[in-house]
Amino acid sequence: MKQLVAAGLLLSLNGAHAATQTVDCGRLLDVKSGAWRERVSIVIEDGTVKSIGPMASTPAPGRIDLSGKSCLPGLIDMHVHLTGETQPAVDAYRDRLTADPADMAYRSVKYAERTLMAGFTTVRDLGAEQALNVSLKRAIAAGAIPGPRMFTAGKSIATAGGHADPTNNLSHFLSHAIGTPGPAQGVINSPDEGRQAVRERYKEGADLIKITATGGVLSQAASGQNSQYTEDELKAIVSTARDYGFRVAAHAHGAEGLKRALRAGVDSIEHGTLMDDESVALFKKTGGWYVPTISAGRYVADKAKDPNYYSALVRPKAAAIGPQLQATFARAYKAGVKIAFGTDAGVFPHGENAKEFGYMVEAGMTPIDAIRAATIHAATLLDQPKRLGMLEPGFAGDIVAVDGDPLRDIKLLEQVKFVMKEGVVYKNL
Repeated sequence: MKQLVAAGLLLSLNGAHAATQTVDCGRLLDVKSGAWRERVSIVIEDGTVKSIGPMASTPAPGRIDLSGKSCLPGLIDMHVHLTGETQPAVDAYRDRLTADPADMAYRSVKYAERTLMAGFTTVRDLGAEQALNVSLKRAIAAGAIPGPRMFTAGKSIATAGGHADPTNNLSHFLSHAIGTPGPAQGVINSPDEGRQAVRERYKEGADLIKITATGGVLSQAASGQNSQYTEDELKAIVSTARDYGFRVAAHAHGAEGLKRALRAGVDSIEHGTLMDDESVALFKKTGGWYVPTISAGRYVADKAKDPNYYSALVRPKAAAIGPQLQATFARAYKAGVKIAFGTDAGVFPHGENAKEFGYMVEAGMTPIDAIRAATIHAATLLDQPKRLGMLEPGFAGDIVAVDGDPLRDIKLLEQVKFVMKEGVVYKNL
């Protein structure tokens, strides 16, 4: 096992793939039909699936033997923050004062590897200071470090004082020493500045745009749900994003901010905690996607009980908003809103992303729909429906494997035994 993992890491670090590999699966999930294909062999060539057919009766040397496992496409998490991780308020405040971007970059290496080892071969990173997520994406793509394939938003775009304004709640002295952030730092206060902020994200190498349409739980500001953009500002951001080929993801807890974002044409709503009937109707009218992040809600609700974990500003927001996410998800799923899997990992420890599957099924989603949310539906929202989310010829050679049947016990996905990304094996227990 150790030799196989080491070989995979060496290939990754050299930016190379094994020319041709064959993976024998005891069964393979066809995520479209929801049916298992028994005893199949997947041929991977230069990181891409070349063919899928019946497994040979006599295993040949050099084949990867997963004949006792259940294989699935690599999983996709549509909402992570790989350049940071939850910590008590005292440590978070210390980092704001003492940590340099390089410190955060080095920490992100272990978060990326942990995510990949949990079976998530692709992620959408929705916001980091100094565009650290863009640099992490490039390092992974170059084979410098192991991690999931990344689609990044660069710096989230906020309004002054809004969720993702990096100067929130700083002292008067520090605020003036830092200066007023503008579009280059992801803070805007007019339609024109919104357009500029999109162009700044293009310049820094982002793949999509992330806006914070309402207040947030973990920001150092009083409201976790108030609307924070005018509709003119939102429309300017979305229309400019379209010019640059960007999709737009909108953080939103409050119903009014959520509805403004959908009316402006955003592609996905993250969290969506307080959506109402009109919000549900707008999702269906506009075709917007919902990314629930139940894991984050559960985690912050639990940590809100600890008087020393979050600040006095954050704690009541976490207690009020966190517990509602799972019920909101259940309502959206029942109403037929399009759902893509996303966790907000970083708000809780990286590598625990698969717990989201259990929360989704607990709320009434079928196991196969939960898996589809993290495969074909996520790939569609990423504009990668012919490359990611399935195991078919021409798709990326991303394979995960588990013991047993996750359609019967979804929590088996929390115990991934095998991970391959683009034909490179990173984990094989």
